[in-house]
Amino acid sequence: MDTSVEPCDDFYNYACGKFVQETNIPDEKVSVNTFSVIGDRLQEQLRSLVSEEIGENEGTPFKLAKNLFKLCMNKTRIEEKGIQPLLDILDRLGGWPVLKGDSWNQDSSWTWVKSVKDFREQGYSTDYFFDFSVGTDLKNSTRRIIDTDQAALGISREYLVKGFDSPIVSAYYSYMVDMAVLLGADEERAKRELKDSLNFEIALANISLPNEKRRNATALYNPMSVKDFQHKYPYTNWVEYFNVILKDTGIAIDENEVIIVSVPAFMEQLGPLLQNTPKRTMANYVMWRISGFSSFFLTEKLRKRQLQYSTALSGKQEQEPRWKECVDITSGSLPISVGSLYIRKYFREESKRAALDMVNDIKAVFVGILKKVDWMDEITRKSALEKVDSMVTHIGYPDELMDNTKIAEYYKDLQFKPEDNYLNTILYMNQFGTTKAFKKLRQPVNKTDWITHSRPAVVNAFYSSIENSIQFPAGILQGQFFSYERPKYMNYGAIGFVIGHEITHGFDDQGRQFDKNGNLVDWWQEDTKTAYLEKARCIIEQYGNFTEPNVKLNLNGINTQGENIADNGGIKEAYYA
Repeated sequence: MDTSVEPCDDFYNYACGKFVQETNIPDEKVSVNTFSVIGDRLQEQLRSLVSEEIGENEGTPFKLAKNLFKLCMNKTRIEEKGIQPLLDILDRLGGWPVLKGDSWNQDSSWTWVKSVKDFREQGYSTDYFFDFSVGTDLKNSTRRIIDTDQAALGISREYLVKGFDSPIVSAYYSYMVDMAVLLGADEERAKRELKDSLNFEIALANISLPNEKRRNATALYNPMSVKDFQHKYPYTNWVEYFNVILKDTGIAIDENEVIIVSVPAFMEQLGPLLQNTPKRTMANYVMWRISGFSSFFLTEKLRKRQLQYSTALSGKQEQEPRWKECVDITSGSLPISVGSLYIRKYFREESKRAALDMVNDIKAVFVGILKKVDWMDEITRKSALEKVDSMVTHIGYPDELMDNTKIAEYYKDLQFKPEDNYLNTILYMNQFGTTKAFKKLRQPVNKTDWITHSRPAVVNAFYSSIENSIQFPAGILQGQFFSYERPKYMNYGAIGFVIGHEITHGFDDQGRQFDKNGNLVDWWQEDTKTAYLEKARCIIEQYGNFTEPNVKLNLNGINTQGENIADNGGIKEAYYA
């Protein structure tokens, strides 16, 4: 607090001024806030767990976590291996043309479809041309469905559509070229060929929907059979394509399978783009994407060039300490193992009970606000109250994280040792996770499934529109946010705001599109919907008119409206509670 400021004149600087004045952003970070401060503490806690020696009778899931941490920390072995692990992979995948030069045959067996198949088998993303996922059916949240969407891009669409005029795109291009040269490419060839590949990526961006147009879930819900999909977009055999991606899941689909096409216009324009782009250009593009991903797990020379690009992108000046990176990799790759270790040592049951009491209090306040809203009709109000009443709360961790047998069963197909190749181990785990996710296609949806809620070692909170649930993992219930031992008003001012924020997400511009059961249903009467959208427009304009004084950039009021609505609701509910 800066008590020299008059709160009625400038409440923000009164409440936060000293923090802004006295907090320095370390070179390895791009920001410092309450979340990052608690995140630093969480990293220290996790380090103490995964760096311990493996016990004689330690369960396999916990051995995996400790072995992965050792693999990541063994920089000597990584440097000894050098770039060869990646070069071997590139060769197995048909070669990166820019490295192969004239020996890469334009008329070779390479096709974009074959590259997706090979990437799936190797453990890389299959989303470089368009996205494939298995998720919950938005209009029937008891079942799962295949979803197709626009391509996952290497940098934000908002940069790419500006082309080479954007400093960020220019930095990205230089990064592509330099990484290819570090892997053995001729520089002039790399400049020439990767410019073509970047233009292909820019073309993918230009046929993609901007984020502003992706907030209406109904517009993204376009079901059709694979047979109809084949008729509309006949540029490959889609039954074969989808079954290749579903390999190792025990699932095969036919032309009667119903899938969701999130952006039909993207799929329509993708066909001509693929037909009119030379194989070499597309191969260079996707091989660049996997090389850019892989370099993070290789030598310091590659990682330093990656850092240089990060500096241009975000201002980050230094790599974070190796142990922090390895903690994050271990926790992110094996969240159930690491989460189980974490809650056994660092989370107390008293915190769970105290946090649940707060959730109930703040929910009651939200109900009171809903009952008093004068612009809401009674039919919509009844549905809104039912939605709050049906909202499920997950706090801390599921009980199954204390059950070694259940955790061992989840990881039973995963094995590696501390002397294995680091990059290959990362890809192996990616493949494991992807297969697990795709295997769910024929499984019924269990909205309280313990696996879905088994990431307790994170400093964050969540609202799920599909589950109509709020989740507060163990990692956020500490530090400045929460302690069951301190006065309640401090907790209400900190985690209370977060709780209110997540509850309000159920009614922000996206959450409001789903009913109490997590289905995409328009349950709003027209007059009330119109009134809501007018008030949301006010939020959009208010935040869209805010310019950050240090960097002179405007907020995007449309893309941030969900968070802004939740922030306003959260602080109000916590204050009243």
